[in-house]
Amino acid sequence: MRHTSTIIAGAVAGMLMAGSAQAAEIVVGGKNFTEQFLLAEMTAQLLAAKGFDVTKRDGMGSQVVRDAQVNGQIDVYWEYTGTSLVTYNKVEERMDAEATYNKVKELDAEKGLTWLDPSAANNTYALAVRSSDDKTDSIVNLSDLAKAYEDGTSLLMAVNAEFPQRPDGLPGLEAAYGFQTGRANIRPMDSGLTYQALQQDQVDIALVFATDGRIQAFDFRVLEDDKGFFPNYALAPVVRTEILEANPAVAEPLNALAVKLDDATMQRLNAQVDVDKREIEAVAGDFLKENGLI
Repeated sequence: MRHTSTIIAGAVAGMLMAGSAQAAEIVVGGKNFTEQFLLAEMTAQLLAAKGFDVTKRDGMGSQVVRDAQVNGQIDVYWEYTGTSLVTYNKVEERMDAEATYNKVKELDAEKGLTWLDPSAANNTYALAVRSSDDKTDSIVNLSDLAKAYEDGTSLLMAVNAEFPQRPDGLPGLEAAYGFQTGRANIRPMDSGLTYQALQQDQVDIALVFATDGRIQAFDFRVLEDDKGFFPNYALAPVVRTEILEANPAVAEPLNALAVKLDDATMQRLNAQVDVDKREIEAVAGDFLKENGLI
């Protein structure tokens, strides 16, 4: 009888633990630019609609949100394969999109992180100029830009705070193309302000993200990365493995959302916020409803 009671008690305890795990709070993280604010909001609304208790903590720098996830403070956020490959895992080898995804999935699994399905959105770094400008009309690709700098041409470049330090940013770009921008030509600023600075003729070149809607809205011309320096930055949800094992139902809605995202979609959504000035919560909610996700 004592043995039977022990079995029953153990089963009840197991059920309580399972229920507690399912009801556990899911902390959604995000970085500090428009696309990430949108993704964090879409994720929060989506998981809340599926019955999860969600807390959102966005607006963080890349390394900050990554460290927060590794340390267990953030449960899920959307990361870029190239960022994980080069910045977090220090892999210098350039790979195609599929190989990049497989490599970061393997390396991050060792850190307790699970990459879910990748989207078709590739938010790679790019450098853009105005479509018509005497100083940059002859610059078609990054090799042309490198030559201009090496010839002593003064071209002001707007970048975000991370780009001059990241190995997949300016230092790696300069090494790959053999040039030095020079500190006098760099204008660090918030990521969102680089577009405004270029549009208002405050700089000659701006760091942009390939899925940003302002590229088309402001009639910018993106310089070709003719040596293929920038890695693939496929966008995918990353979940702490411990949380995913306790809450396997997290995966299905996030994978369903990933399928809906590509470059054109993200450009359109980002433009609704940055150009049309719509509220992030409304843009996120409308997209989820229009696509039958909530």
